[in-house]
Amino acid sequence: MSKFTAAEIRRQVERFLPKVLKPSRYLGSEWNAIKKDWDKTEVHMAFAFPDVYEVGMSHLGTRILYHLVNSYPEFLCERVFAPWVDMEETMREKEIPLYALESFQPLQEFDVVGFTLQYEMSFTNILNMLDLAGIPMRSEERGIDDPWIIAGGPCAFNPEPLVGFIDFFLLGESEEQLPEVLRLIAEQKANPLPRRDFLVRVAQVQGVYVPDFYHVSYKDDGRIESIRVEEGVPAVVEKAIVADLDQAFFPTNPVVPYLEIVHDRMMLEVMRGCSRGCRFCQAGMIYRPVRERSQETLLRQMEELVRSTGYDEVALTSLSSGDYSCIQPVIESILEKHGDDGVGVSLPSLRVDSFDVNLAESVQKTRKSGLTFAPEAGSQRLRDVINKGVTEENLLDAVETAFKKGWSTIKLYFMVGLPTETQEDIDGIVDLAKKVANLGTKMGRRNITVTISTSFFVPKAHTPFQWEPQESKASVDLKQRYLREKLRDRRFKYNYHDVKTSYLEAVFAKGDRRLAPLLEWAVKHGARFDGWGDQFREDIWMDAFKEFGIDPHFYANRVMDYDDILPWEHLGCGVTKQYLVSEHHRALHEAKTTDCRHDECSGCGICQARGVQIILKG
Repeated sequence: MSKFTAAEIRRQVERFLPKVLKPSRYLGSEWNAIKKDWDKTEVHMAFAFPDVYEVGMSHLGTRILYHLVNSYPEFLCERVFAPWVDMEETMREKEIPLYALESFQPLQEFDVVGFTLQYEMSFTNILNMLDLAGIPMRSEERGIDDPWIIAGGPCAFNPEPLVGFIDFFLLGESEEQLPEVLRLIAEQKANPLPRRDFLVRVAQVQGVYVPDFYHVSYKDDGRIESIRVEEGVPAVVEKAIVADLDQAFFPTNPVVPYLEIVHDRMMLEVMRGCSRGCRFCQAGMIYRPVRERSQETLLRQMEELVRSTGYDEVALTSLSSGDYSCIQPVIESILEKHGDDGVGVSLPSLRVDSFDVNLAESVQKTRKSGLTFAPEAGSQRLRDVINKGVTEENLLDAVETAFKKGWSTIKLYFMVGLPTETQEDIDGIVDLAKKVANLGTKMGRRNITVTISTSFFVPKAHTPFQWEPQESKASVDLKQRYLREKLRDRRFKYNYHDVKTSYLEAVFAKGDRRLAPLLEWAVKHGARFDGWGDQFREDIWMDAFKEFGIDPHFYANRVMDYDDILPWEHLGCGVTKQYLVSEHHRALHEAKTTDCRHDECSGCGICQARGVQIILKG
């Protein structure tokens, strides 16, 4: 039990809040925030986003699950985000525990704290938030009065570095799964079972992974020897899937922040999943199958969003919104209905091979901001390896059309360190950037700006490249310096990701549960906000690896064999291992795989294994 009441925390915080950066991060009194009666609800959940408020409030999943849980009269859900370093310092100095925004209740008082795992570099923030809340980091040290600590999101498909801290994980889509879990927690509160018996019950819910029941042994060379599964739980935990998006819960009264957040606008989720099959892309694998919302549903949700928020922009979100079967009619209908009121439409990005200038003009009627394209690789050979499915001709045709229609700012995204990459592929990035810029100059466009951004390839679980090593930091650093030198032109801006953080991301993306003690040590020695360049402390991590005698290259830079037991072998995303092996073979042979929405089935296994039909409603 916390020594502070909610009222005491509120009084303390109100005294020093004007002295911290962006105090409205910590108020919880925004428009559409939901404040329920604590005493009239059975289960109290804190939804925890392990990053700052502006990042967490921009995440669509946060919006969905917050309103989903609160739509049940018996449940209460409040939000909590990682306090920035100045706020944390003050809270620790005054011994104020981490609290939920809506009620100022300390996290320790909740029945369950649910973390979203969006990226590996937030893992330290999870442990730091538990510590700041006065909740023991390790599951084994928590008592009956401590909340259940659960987690879900993309990183739950390899959560092994967090084993020992999280009681159980939710794999897949939570609209039906999470309420079922909360009902079990309500029953556990009313009629408590021993911890183990409760965990056996919750493990029967589709997609719930309880690490306590899976025991890992290792070979002398560090590879996994076996994963032993106890009786009474699934041998492979298969993710939860929402079959019909029109029937799925979607909030049309989202919380409207006081301060500007990263994506400060309405969001409409037009579809889930992607069948393009890019071999580096984890989201493209774990969010299958493709499902669409109907036009009628989207337009109704849009009407309600405009009425409840007052925003003047809506983003049509998905992994590939341009692939939504009726994207143009939806955009036209939104603009026809709401355009005169100043409401605009935005798309997160546009695919080069399906670029439609009319579509681009529709979403940028008021002003022509930059267009963003992601060729990903500098040569056609390497684009075939990663199954990107776009050509140089696609890009130049799209750019030429854009220049003709008045655009002068183009952004190009590439990855460096992709499997089989050569110097010719790096030179291809420079050549492609120059061709784009020269095309604009030739067409008489003034003040051309071509922004080239490169990220460092990170191999991810459940992708065809999960067996691939990450290229060494030194090698990629040389490539980035080379690009920086070659792109010295006033028309170019070159941005690139820090190789040090991408290297650590690879360690945890392919890591196992032996990393858990190292993670805990790093947090206790000051690691937090590792995804923020000004906060990342490489020295802490290098000391941690030495302290535990762990070689980070074993995880990030080791070539893995097909017969190796992977740390996530017992977790299923619906795509079969045989398909991933086949796609890896095809990558090495530079063979493309077609999109199953427009061609024959690629045999990934998601429809057959789960009995889920791809539902197209556009």
